[in-house]
Amino acid sequence: MTQSIIDHTTRESQRADAELCPDCESDTIVHDPDRGERVCRECGLVLTEDPIDYGPEWRAFNAKEHDQLSRVGAPLTQSMHDRGLTTTIDWRNKDAKGHSVSSDKHGQIHRLRVWQERIRTKNAGERNLKYALSEIDRMVSALGVPNPVKETASVIYRRALDQDLIRGRSIEGVATSALYTACRKEDIPRSLEEVTAVSRVDQREIGRTYRYIADELDINLEPTNPRQFVPRFCSELDVDKDVETKAIEIIDRTTEQGLHSGKSPTGFAAAAIYAAGLLCEETIPQRAVADTAQTTVVTVRNRYREQLEAIDQTPAT
Repeated sequence: MTQSIIDHTTRESQRADAELCPDCESDTIVHDPDRGERVCRECGLVLTEDPIDYGPEWRAFNAKEHDQLSRVGAPLTQSMHDRGLTTTIDWRNKDAKGHSVSSDKHGQIHRLRVWQERIRTKNAGERNLKYALSEIDRMVSALGVPNPVKETASVIYRRALDQDLIRGRSIEGVATSALYTACRKEDIPRSLEEVTAVSRVDQREIGRTYRYIADELDINLEPTNPRQFVPRFCSELDVDKDVETKAIEIIDRTTEQGLHSGKSPTGFAAAAIYAAGLLCEETIPQRAVADTAQTTVVTVRNRYREQLEAIDQTPAT
């Protein structure tokens, strides 16, 4: 009897290790995520069921009900110095039940809110990190880039802080360089001139710090492709779709010849748009194209002539 039990246990253990179906003994066991079941694909036997629901036990049918019933905070984020783990005192002056507090307690709540903000940063390092991340948040909002870029820039700044790369450099310069690196890394077309326009430091410092951080953190970035700027520039200039398509074609053909090497990607894209306008017989002022790309008219004039010569096309007169 004992030997029979041992043999049975051994068979069950071997079957579990090999993931065999106990009915047909095939190894075609699959997991159905919709039903939360493990099923044998050969014979259809359900091995396990009763899935665990990790969602909330309550239901909400609109945003207001969701806010009232939810009992968890915001997700963790790298864009806050404490990663969003701290508590905050709401500015709406309401108690836990959502009722407005009396006017004589407004002053007390305001003082509590001030002290809450003060004790969130324990030392000078956290205060500097909080300031740097707030600068990144401000510039992200001004540039209109998506939230993943802010998260990536925050991670880059934290890595630079951990490796002591900020010593001897301004917080604003490193924060701006981290944001520019994040835009390059996430393939978001923002030129150095555009980032400088919303920063508190000059372009030379941003470029120097950007190269230093990218080298020290071993961040390998591909050269910016001028075609990334074409859709946004064409949208701001309100040109036809044919012009945008032709501009991308010009960039593709000229970059294959290496004509873009050593040239500003924004100026190269602006010249391609102007050249495409000439070929499509749509009038686009050189000044408007230059202002949109934040470059000079001379750059647009020189680049578009080089591009038309490279593709061997002449605009209609």
